[in-house]
Amino acid sequence: MSEGRFTYAGAGVSLYAAEAVVGRLASAVASTRTAGVVPSHGGYAVLFQAPAGQDVLLVAGTDSVGTKILLHRDAGTLHAAGIDCVAMCVNDVLCTGARPLFFLDYVGCGQLEPDRVARLVEGVAEGCRRAGCALLGGETAEIPALYAERDVDLAGFAVGAVERARLVDGSRVEAGDVLVGLASDGAHSNGFSLVRRLLEHHGIDLADAPDGLLAPTAIYAPEVAALLDAVDVRALAHVTGGGIEGNLPRVLPDGLGARVDGDAWRWPEVFGWLAGLGVDVDEMRRVFNCGVGMIAVVPPTDAERAIALVSGTGRSAWSIGRVTPGEGVAYA
Repeated sequence: MSEGRFTYAGAGVSLYAAEAVVGRLASAVASTRTAGVVPSHGGYAVLFQAPAGQDVLLVAGTDSVGTKILLHRDAGTLHAAGIDCVAMCVNDVLCTGARPLFFLDYVGCGQLEPDRVARLVEGVAEGCRRAGCALLGGETAEIPALYAERDVDLAGFAVGAVERARLVDGSRVEAGDVLVGLASDGAHSNGFSLVRRLLEHHGIDLADAPDGLLAPTAIYAPEVAALLDAVDVRALAHVTGGGIEGNLPRVLPDGLGARVDGDAWRWPEVFGWLAGLGVDVDEMRRVFNCGVGMIAVVPPTDAERAIALVSGTGRSAWSIGRVTPGEGVAYA
């Protein structure tokens, strides 16, 4: 073949589609601007003014939507997938007591469809607004050799800051401290390999699934901020894959475990529905949040105040158990 006959488009990558999506994304990014954002020329990298303060620690977290994005794609709910991505990263950062500062995203696809990518990133921007952080930018990659034509993937990276004196690291947790459970907004973004297997096995259409299955993951920034300002928060656990028993021990000191009252809250409908498809209770607790998406560990004297503060943000909260001597999580 003579020189000049090969093109990027012929190899499966459309520069025109990439250019088409840039303008739409600019407004989504601008809607998240915060005081720390520093304008920069060229766009190859982004700038953010580090917060002032003595001994400030930067906190970073990264995650993706996982296989839930396949269901979002099929259901036409990619905007919610963008919120999911922010939530999975930001909620981890919150567990240190940090305030989210900014977020970056990565979108990978087999064929760049501007509307689909824009819906994803507009969802990311919505998540950033809920978290109170800036979407500084990101990357969209069209890689037909890696992804099938309809494939789309989304991952993100969040950075926050906390003064060392206010760091929440679990080191001050004591036996007898109370576990305050913050309500989830459904299945969040974990366990979806099992969810997809159940849907396929039973031949269930997504349109027939409960709303909580694809509801975007809760972003706990307002609730955590309210708690940190008013009560002694000794540890925070983001309940992701592994459920309470896989996540709470990560923030407890050696020699301490927890006893959880499984009757302290009612499972949302989606979890009863999943259990009814053939998943036993122990497996549900090992895989899903089962209605508790974040746990704050506080001294007994602060428990009622903590529940009231969370409730004041519009989210349900319960006293779900106590820290105990020993290891691991046991259900009462």
